[in-house]
This record gives sequence, C-alpha cells and structure tokens, in this order.
Amino acid sequence: MHILNPDELNASISLTDFKFKTTAELLGNSVGYQPHIHGWVAQSEAKKAALLGLNIQQSGFNLIVLGETGCGRSSLMQSAMHEVAKQKSKVSQLHDLVAIYDFEQLHQPTLVKLPVGTGQKLRAEMDRFARTLMLEMPNFVAAANQPAMLAQAEQWLTKAITSLESVLEDCKKPLNQYLKLIKQETLAYLKTWQPPSSSDGDNNLEGLISEVFFARFRVNLLVDNQNIQSQGLNQPVIYDNDPGLQSLFGMVENTSDASGVPIFLRLRAGSLHKADGGMLMLHLRDLLNDEQNGAQTIEKLHRFLRNGTLQIEDFSSGAQSTSYIANNTLLPLQVKLVLIATREDFYDCLDEQPDFFNHFPIKVEFAERILANAENYAAIAGYVAQKCVQHQCAHFTREAVVALIGALQRLEEDQTRISTNFAFLERLMLESVAFAGDVKVVEAAHVQMAIQAKSTRNRYFEEQIRDSIIDNELLIQVQGEVVGQVNGLTHIELGDASFGSPIRITARCYPGGRGLINIDREVNMSGPTHDKGVFILQNWLSASFSHLAPLSLNASLVFEQEYSGVEGDSASCAELFALLSAMANLPIQQGIAVTGALNQFGEVMPIGGVNEKIEGYFRVCLALGLNGKQGVIIPKRNQRHLLLDSAVVQAVKDGKFHIIAIDHVLEGIEYLTGRPAGALVVAGNYAPATVMGHVEATLASYRKTLESNQPQPVKL
Repeated sequence: MHILNPDELNASISLTDFKFKTTAELLGNSVGYQPHIHGWVAQSEAKKAALLGLNIQQSGFNLIVLGETGCGRSSLMQSAMHEVAKQKSKVSQLHDLVAIYDFEQLHQPTLVKLPVGTGQKLRAEMDRFARTLMLEMPNFVAAANQPAMLAQAEQWLTKAITSLESVLEDCKKPLNQYLKLIKQETLAYLKTWQPPSSSDGDNNLEGLISEVFFARFRVNLLVDNQNIQSQGLNQPVIYDNDPGLQSLFGMVENTSDASGVPIFLRLRAGSLHKADGGMLMLHLRDLLNDEQNGAQTIEKLHRFLRNGTLQIEDFSSGAQSTSYIANNTLLPLQVKLVLIATREDFYDCLDEQPDFFNHFPIKVEFAERILANAENYAAIAGYVAQKCVQHQCAHFTREAVVALIGALQRLEEDQTRISTNFAFLERLMLESVAFAGDVKVVEAAHVQMAIQAKSTRNRYFEEQIRDSIIDNELLIQVQGEVVGQVNGLTHIELGDASFGSPIRITARCYPGGRGLINIDREVNMSGPTHDKGVFILQNWLSASFSHLAPLSLNASLVFEQEYSGVEGDSASCAELFALLSAMANLPIQQGIAVTGALNQFGEVMPIGGVNEKIEGYFRVCLALGLNGKQGVIIPKRNQRHLLLDSAVVQAVKDGKFHIIAIDHVLEGIEYLTGRPAGALVVAGNYAPATVMGHVEATLASYRKTLESNQPQPVKL
C-alpha cells in the first residue's frame, strides 16, 4: 500500500527540454505546414512501410492503412503519396483519356489514352472542325450536281484533315485510323442527301445540318491530367471521399434527350480511371456504410483488383443490376489503392472477405501513442509551430506547449506516453487561440482555459447526478463508518463526455448454503464482464477459507439505486470489501471510495477511466464538504495513468484528500477498517484480531448455526 504524494499525481515535463521561448523560433526558413517533416511524429515505422508500398511500381502491391481517427492517417498518407509522385527518378505515367465516336461500330464509343495535355487540344480542334464543317455544308450542297458536291467536299475534307494531323502531331499515331475515317463518314453522309425541291429547300438543308451527325466529331475528355502535371507530379494522386459505384467505376450519364446525344459523349470517368498510372485513396468505412450499394461496390472493386481491367457500366436502372454496358470501354488500368481503415473494421472484414484483402499485402500501422521524451516533445512543438503558420494564428510559448502535451497525455491516460490524436491537438490549439484573443503569443493559462471550458460544456449530466446526491435522492455517504457498505466508482461515457460518479455497494450475509448471490445478475441487470468479476471474487473468498469449505454462507451483493444495468469488473474490489466488512462485522470508512478489479490470487488489476473516477468523486466530496478523511483507493498498476487536474492535486497537497494505491486486496481492507488484514498462521488459521480472523470466526459460527438447525434423524 502506498499513499501517493502530490508529485505522483501528474506527469512532470521539464521546461529544460524545450530550447525555445515561443514556437515562432522553430520555423527557421520553412514556410507553411510540412507534413512530411512534422506530421510523421513517432510514425517512423508507418512511414517506412508507406514509402515501401508506394514505391513498388508493380501491380498488386496495394496498401491497407490502419489507425484510429485523428492520428493523421489520411493527411499523412496523402503527403507520402505526393512525395512519391514527385520523385524525378520516376518515369511520368500521366496521360489523358478521351472517348471518341467509333465509325466502324455504330453508337459505340472508343476510349483512347493520349499524352498528357493533348486531350484538351484534341477536343478543341475537333470542336473547331465540326463548326467549320457545319458552315461549309451550304457551299457543298450549292454545287450543280452530286458528283460536283462530293468532289468539292472531298477536297475540303482532305485539306482540313491534313491540317488536323499537323496540329495533332503529338497524338497522331493512336488517332490515325480515326482521322482517316472522318472523310469517309462525311462523304457517305452527303451521298444520302437528296437535293431539295423548290418548296422545301430550307427545311431540307436544316435536316442536313443535324446536331446528331456533327456530334460524332466531338471528343469527350474523360481524364485531363494537365493540372496534375502542373503540380510537378509524375503520377496521378486521387482521393475519393465519397466512393460509390458511379464515382469509382464511371458511368453513362442520363440526359433528357438521350437519343440525340451519342453514348460516347455521355460517358463519365470514375476515380479509378483518373488514378490510372498512379494512386487512389479510399476509406473502408465509406464503402461499408453504403447500405444500398456497399456490397456491390466492394465486389466490383475486388473484380478490378483481380483482373486489372475496368468497363464503364450504366448503373441508373438500379443498384443490383446494370441496364447497359458500354462496349469498347474495357480498359487495362494500373492503380495503387491506399485503403484507410480502423483496426476494428479491417479485422471484421478480413474474416468475411479474406480474398479481397489478399490484394493489400502492404500493411501500414499508425501508432496510437508515443513515448513521452525530449525527442517527441520537440517534434510536437514543431508540429504546433507549423500549424500556427497554416492557420495564421498566434504562436505558443513553451509553457503553453507543455500544457498541450499534458492534454495529449491526459487523453492517453499515461504519464509515460503521448496520444497521437493530432486532430484533438489541433482543435485544442485553435480553442486556446480563441481564448487568447488579440495577444501576441498564447500562454499556458489560455490552454488551461480552453481545457476547462470544454470540461464545463460536457458537465451537465454529471451535475445532475451530483445534485441528486446533494439532495439526498441518491444515497451516497462520504463521512463516518458503516458495516457492509462502500462507495464504488462508475465511469460514465456519453459521446465525447465522460466522468466518474460514486455508487453505493452493500453486502449482507447470514448462515446458509447458497453461497454468494449477485442481485444485479439475478434480475438480468449485469453484463458478462461484471459477472466474471463476481465469480472471481467468490472463488478468491472460497480459496482463502478452504479449510472451512464448503462455506456455510448466504451472502448478497447489490449496486444500490442502479436501474440501468451494471457492466465491467472494476468494482470487484469494492464488492469484496463490502462483503468482508459484513462478514467480519467491521465498519469501513465511507469517505474512501474504491475502484479496481481483482484476480483469483487477490492481486489488484488496473482499470480504465481512473482520472475521471477520482475527479468525479472529489467533486462530490467537495460539494458535501471535505473533512480530510476522504479519498480514493486505486490499483497500484494505475499509478502511471494518473493525470489529475490541479484542484485534486492541491487538495492532496493540503491534506484534504488522499489517493491510496494498493497491489493486493488485503491492503485495501486493512486501510478501510484500520485493522491488520491477517495471514494464515502455521496452524492453518488467521490471527483472531485481524480482519480475516474475524471473517473466519463468523464463517465458523455460521457452520455451527447451520448444523444445529439441521433436522435430527428419527430413532426407531
């Protein structure tokens, strides 16, 4: 047992670890946020795996990125993808993708990959050609007869196509056949035209100049990578934050006049088309949460990963079937997928679809916590400095950076670790800046104000419970001594709000043979983890008094005024103390609340939410009146998790509140009763003046009582 001193209640960060006065000094000559430098704080292993996977050019080496929300998975992977795509050693894989009319297969498109930048040029030149041809049509039909008309048209077309070939020299080879067929198609169209009669010439000419015919000379630019090239990238880097069947795999767009618009002009590229030759980032959760098309999307994505080809389909008729498949749109695509996921989603899906994840051999694990050391302090300070530049806000003093790091440690609940939830850090920074107002630098006091303000915003339900305790509606006693009664501590989570609150646990016992009854379990108000804790408690008790087995005991445990159910084993120590107190008929201090779980050997195991539990109970004691005899018993293994607020630390320093760490349950009952716990002596019994000795005497008396009340056999 160890009564903790104030220095042990929070992490200690020395200002000597920070060689600056404000974060502005850390910028040097760099400008703006540089995620490839500051964002990869303690994610060195993740970065190695990411760069390995992204640099492998062969197909099939897709990446699955695992980590919790807020640790920078998406932003850092995007920065790594851009870093790889900018490498000068890589051959540029950028190209444009266009859809053109297939003159040999009516109403069917042809997809053509062109050098980057030429797609837009081709579209502009073909638009110009179509408009010019439209203007020349009246001159053609003004000829004396059809042979003259065709000769004039052929002469003009030969000249126009030669001009096109000259302008489109960069992409002439893949378009060679297409350009040759333009003249043939136009002449064939003119041959079908009939000279107008004297009465309807204008109408017939209007019929000749048909938008349906001239549309076939236009070009549908599906993918234009000029913008990607202007960023200095050699590969496309695409992030689809709303993936679906149409956005991923392309679509055939419906129009009000679908019959007048050729299919090739209604094609739309998907993210996979745009990422061809490069990288595409997706979130697994986005795919899973699409209730209507999620399963079909994953199956089609699996098919693409297996085959490496993609065909544009019309998904407009429904999610479960396709009404139309655009022929000639089957394309080989080489795309490196970067799939972002939480570990829970990944392993759940892995059980259901292991074949799908066989296509993701590179696993990138983002750490959720890092060591609290000078190196990581410096990295976080650099991150803060760059974020100040990015958001154009005031810089932070080194004391303020210490307060920010302390908040990350509190989030992790560990004096030796720091959370990597930098989304939380960024929000806290901006809230601190808001409290700082117009000052030149943000001080530690401003950070504390932001932390306190958030705590106050989330304290409504805690205050309602505390008011019920003050009004004596919830029976909680924090003074005096009572037999068979102890204050346990619950941890309540409501969204992003979590707090601790005391709950009364009582025990009663008497002679019998039923053993221990958990009343909450009997009425189906307890969960499996709590039931497990009670069974462990029962077996520890039986083993401790095995020389009296079977125990002649009827005992009951209950969480008083608990109507929402009980879960978790962190109250098993408190339940044991209430039971031992009832059996030994020894009162225990009501000002001391208890949290902790025990194993079958009586060792006290660590629990979660230790800071919230202590602070919640402290606020209850503060409201009812501190008397210097109140405090909390916690597992010794939770000592490193203590990051308590200043009010609790000050109360401990003033001797008004106490925190006691125990390693074994007998240490706890000894502190609560003020008597030695007791140990087995040579004769196999406990010393009479100890807690365990009192329990042993009670169990022995129960046996005698039970035996004396047994019906006597009838003598004949």
